[in-house]
Amino acid sequence: MRLFTAVYPSAAAVTDLTARVVGLRVGVASAAGVNVRLADPAHLHLTLAFLGEVPDDRLVAVQSALGLAAASFQDGRGSSPRLRLGGGGSFGQGRSTVLWVDVRGDTEPLDALARLVRDALRRAGLPHDDKPFRPHLTIARPGDRLDPVDVHADRETLHGYAGPEWPADELVLVRSHPGPRTHHTRLAGWPL
Repeated sequence: MRLFTAVYPSAAAVTDLTARVVGLRVGVASAAGVNVRLADPAHLHLTLAFLGEVPDDRLVAVQSALGLAAASFQDGRGSSPRLRLGGGGSFGQGRSTVLWVDVRGDTEPLDALARLVRDALRRAGLPHDDKPFRPHLTIARPGDRLDPVDVHADRETLHGYAGPEWPADELVLVRSHPGPRTHHTRLAGWPL
């Protein structure tokens, strides 16, 4: 099964961001029928670690490692990190262009949580990506279906965006079901 760990923004943060995306050039293109692959608001998340394919018989080990990471994170913390979506940018070129929104606020604890998660997975001998953690939330994958000038304009518009603050109060283990209509299934969660 294909797994990742995430923190989900609040419903208010998702609603606010979705309203902003509709007004971006990528949102207008989507409304006009261009396949710019807007992210489904129900799936908006901050990935802490991508595990990829994990055998079913290793699920208990994954859950145990994540439980330990969440418990370590809670030790000494008085409250959940307070985050907000704001700013943004793009990466990739041509077919691989991605538009994202940045994460602001109490990001140092979020970085620490990502390290704890990855360390716990490593100690348990579980797979995970080794890419540096860069908290962001993907909002669209326009690829080469949107003019680079429009992507640049959306990126500039996102620089002035600041969504509502929300607490990162849960670490979630998610199963991704890829395909023409990718969907996610929540497998477990741990309070932060």
